[in-house]
Amino acid sequence: MSDYPFVTVMIPMRNEVHTIGVCLDSILAQDYPADRFEVLVVDGASTDDSVSVVEEYARRTGRVRVLANPQRIVPTALNIASRAARGEIVMRVDGHTHLAPDYMRIGVETLRRTAADNVGGPMIAVGGGRFGNAVALAMASRFGIGAYFHFATEDREVDTVYLGMYARAVFERIGLFDEELVRNQDDELNYRLRKHGGRIWLTTRMRSEYQNRQSLKTLARQFFQYGLWKVRVLQKHPRQMSPRQFVPPLFVLSLVVTGLLTPWSEAARWCCAAIIGAYALALTAATVSVARRHGWRHFPLVLLAFATMHLSWGTGFLIGLLRFGRRWFADEPVPPRLRAPSVSAGELVGSPATD
Repeated sequence: MSDYPFVTVMIPMRNEVHTIGVCLDSILAQDYPADRFEVLVVDGASTDDSVSVVEEYARRTGRVRVLANPQRIVPTALNIASRAARGEIVMRVDGHTHLAPDYMRIGVETLRRTAADNVGGPMIAVGGGRFGNAVALAMASRFGIGAYFHFATEDREVDTVYLGMYARAVFERIGLFDEELVRNQDDELNYRLRKHGGRIWLTTRMRSEYQNRQSLKTLARQFFQYGLWKVRVLQKHPRQMSPRQFVPPLFVLSLVVTGLLTPWSEAARWCCAAIIGAYALALTAATVSVARRHGWRHFPLVLLAFATMHLSWGTGFLIGLLRFGRRWFADEPVPPRLRAPSVSAGELVGSPATD
């Protein structure tokens, strides 16, 4: 490239002490000119030593700043960073992500080459421990999660990408992230972007690794929240949902209904058994496919990870239908707007330290 646009890296963070250093090292090691990007870490009131770790990077490098996020959730963190950004391009990175050294450069090149409004790469899940490794394998399977960026094999235009690199002008056109959505805020923003005529491009050359959940409890909580907040996205944008996303809640609902009727209905017993049997066959076939490629030792835990993801997402969606039942057809507030950049609001470290 003959010139390098200035890039702002936005990192929402809360209690990431074990991963934020690795994340920042990968960003600061980019083969992009060091004077052409900044890093804004927006902390959601961490209770561990995450902020101390980042402040040390700020003092040592002069290229990292820490901002405060009193609301603690991801969309408010991203909006704080977007408003404070000096870059004409903004790039989201999560605190448990590790970037390849050419990630930023390839992203900027792809934005220019494709004239897309948002670009990103595949999500490569990294485990840790037996169950964490099984979760990584399940997340990389079409049976686990249907979004293309989990198993992408070629460059193409898509509905959404992992993380995302945007021209900052996009936010001036369509607004910022929806601050109600604890989860799925990127899906909602990307749908809004496409609704306004924008294009999203995935390139397999933008490589990054994502540290996935490593316990059954945290995996179940994560996917429950995905399902729960998907209801609010559906209420705001009914056309955003794809048919495959209705399968988990319909599966869970059918199990609940037929299960409740089994004491009084033989037909319900047969129906419940058929539903469980069909899912068990599909679950086993998908797990066998993963185990053949990655080792049979993973079979039982991959099977458990698949089931946890599906049942948690489906249950969360059904609970969301009840929790947000009064919000159907209600007037939705407009997304927050991008105000003039201001680095003073919420800032913990006033300016990049040089001492």
